[in-house]
Amino acid sequence: MKKLFMGVRLKRLREERRLTQQALADAIGISLSYLNQIENNQRPLTVAVLLKLNAAFGVDVQLFSGEDEARLVGELREALFDPGVGEEISSAELKEIATGMPAVGRAIVGLHKRLSRALDQSAALAARLGDDRQGDGGADSAPIAAAPFEEVRDFFYSRHNHIDALDRAAEAAATGLGLPPGRMVTGLETYLEAKHGVRVLRHALPPGSGVQRAFDPQARVLRLSERLSGGQQAFQLATQLAFLEYGGLIDAELAEASFSNAETRALARIGLANYFAGALVLPYSVFLQSAKELRYDIDLLGQKFDVGFETVCHRLSTLQRPGARGVPFFFIRVDRAGNISKRQSATDFHFSRVGGTCPLWNVYEAFTRPGRIVTQLAEMPDGRTYLWMARTVDHSAGGYGTPDKTFAIGLGCDLQHAPGLVYSKGLRLDDAEARTPIGAGCKICERPACPQRAFPPVAQALRIDETRSSFTPYAST
Repeated sequence: MKKLFMGVRLKRLREERRLTQQALADAIGISLSYLNQIENNQRPLTVAVLLKLNAAFGVDVQLFSGEDEARLVGELREALFDPGVGEEISSAELKEIATGMPAVGRAIVGLHKRLSRALDQSAALAARLGDDRQGDGGADSAPIAAAPFEEVRDFFYSRHNHIDALDRAAEAAATGLGLPPGRMVTGLETYLEAKHGVRVLRHALPPGSGVQRAFDPQARVLRLSERLSGGQQAFQLATQLAFLEYGGLIDAELAEASFSNAETRALARIGLANYFAGALVLPYSVFLQSAKELRYDIDLLGQKFDVGFETVCHRLSTLQRPGARGVPFFFIRVDRAGNISKRQSATDFHFSRVGGTCPLWNVYEAFTRPGRIVTQLAEMPDGRTYLWMARTVDHSAGGYGTPDKTFAIGLGCDLQHAPGLVYSKGLRLDDAEARTPIGAGCKICERPACPQRAFPPVAQALRIDETRSSFTPYAST
């Protein structure tokens, strides 16, 4: 365990409980001078002291964990490495905020997100006003975008992509209903009809419609596309069960969040219902045990639980139950143009929301090898290294002439977890030369000599010299 200097966090804990230094020192059985040194970052916070804090106050030791430090540093870098800020802020200063004053750091990030949304809304409003002047406009004009998808992503991101109450409820339901993993369709269908009076019908839906599930609450009829696989049917049935039986639990989770509008709240409600469905189809304990036994082999897990590659990857990124954690993964889905349609993280990995992602990242290489898993040891500018697996997946609505959707799915974890994964086979984990240097996005990436740079770094001045030509674009001073 690395040394943790968490003086400010300890002071905050003491202030919240309205304790003097002497009272806290007495409560956890250490001297006043020792506590004073910890609070002033002259001594590290040890495991022994953490355990005493837990015993005396029931404090979650994760409160003093450094796991969130890197992700907060990345978010702060994005928020503050803006020319409009007018200050050059070093990585060391960002780390100091993330380590010692995380609440302040999160507040800064939150303010930056709200500012970004306000700017997006003003830009959309300006565009609409321009269209209106051209004589279009009217009641049918498109509404101003409020970025509800980003808000929902932030909701899950802030919870490390793990919703414990829903996860446990889903696992209990799978156990209580005697649903065998990989063969849940019949049991779910029978239960929905017996408990909720819902009949399940399968239809050949119109080609290209893309509809997988449609529920008629008046007729109590749930229609599923006949093109769904067994695992997909189970997921849709479980989603409907979440809405019918676990709506109160979902609403309790939503009550803890502050969304900007009703549209975002409705989208988050669907996201939580889908989370419940994934947790029921892939029950936590059984799935985690299988993942460990199979060394996180995604294809073998998909075969065992009758689900697709993307579903397995998404579930792997949620296994962060206190006391029974799996490998903390980062999960992402991108298209060929680099648009991110899904992004969930249980780890500290962070990519910028501006300026695109890194073209050297293997999630884009996956498009050149359709259907094959590609691996990569990727090193970030701060020295953290990750093992990444990526593969393409295809989605089709069926029927001749209907467009297919192709995405690349990426799943990554910190290098320390790589030996436990089958995908580390043949990789030189200890060889720094075997790592690909990537960044969090061109605009905030600090690497001075990247030949793939698409934008100049916003925090550094450009070196403009007509007497020199460089292989590296946007050379900085």
